[in-house]
Amino acid sequence: MRMRSDSSIKFSFRASIFVAVFMVLTAIPASAGEVIIAAASDLNFAFKELVSAFEQQTGDHVKLSLGSSGNFFSQIQNGAPYDLYFSADIRYPQKLVESGHAVAESLYTYAIGRIVLWLPTQSTVSVERTGLDALLDGSIKKIAIANPKHAPYGRAAVAALQKTGLYERVKDRLVYGENISQAAQFVESGAADAGIIARSLALAPLMKAAGTYWEIPAEFHPPLEQGVIQLKGARQPTVARKFLEFLKGSEGQAIMTRYGFVVPGSGANQ
Repeated sequence: MRMRSDSSIKFSFRASIFVAVFMVLTAIPASAGEVIIAAASDLNFAFKELVSAFEQQTGDHVKLSLGSSGNFFSQIQNGAPYDLYFSADIRYPQKLVESGHAVAESLYTYAIGRIVLWLPTQSTVSVERTGLDALLDGSIKKIAIANPKHAPYGRAAVAALQKTGLYERVKDRLVYGENISQAAQFVESGAADAGIIARSLALAPLMKAAGTYWEIPAEFHPPLEQGVIQLKGARQPTVARKFLEFLKGSEGQAIMTRYGFVVPGSGANQ
């Protein structure tokens, strides 16, 4: 049997490497890019699922930062390099348009949020039967809410307590999370006995398994109208727009609805 020469073996090896590299490169979408997103922490679980679906479908990458809407607002005013800003209060994006930090025509309401009173399963209080009056039970020593100074969900919680005449009776037992996710962590971990948190967090698998909740009527607080804006100076505005279109599409809307958000124009009951 005739043996192949060293030169032919080397050529064959180099050719196989070229083919392998070519296949890898062609598997990457030509339009692959990156978008940097600042998002309100009530979007924690919904957006992690949304981002994963977007990346799989488009090949683009998302850098997601979660926190309080007010803190992000201050960061953006001071030059933080985000491409998209998803706020739990549309007034923050509106102010960024007014100050020249954002693209006016990109502003829209992407969801209406809701709040719930959440208690751990080991609580002896029946939140389904008592509603917000559960907070008057002697076993509830600490009540977690987001800091109303910069978190829209915290302001909604305070408004609901004031509407029902409970605020003065429970204010000394309130403990404040930096954002609504931290408030949920307080009550889920046992650092607080009850919490007024976002419905989107209460519907997440971990929270559903660990407690029960009572939905606070929408008329108890101003609407949690959540707005998004594309920021001026976005490094990849095309990818930013692609993400917004994905959110508006059927898959994105289904994810948001599954996590308890009311999608404007969907006809869903608020």
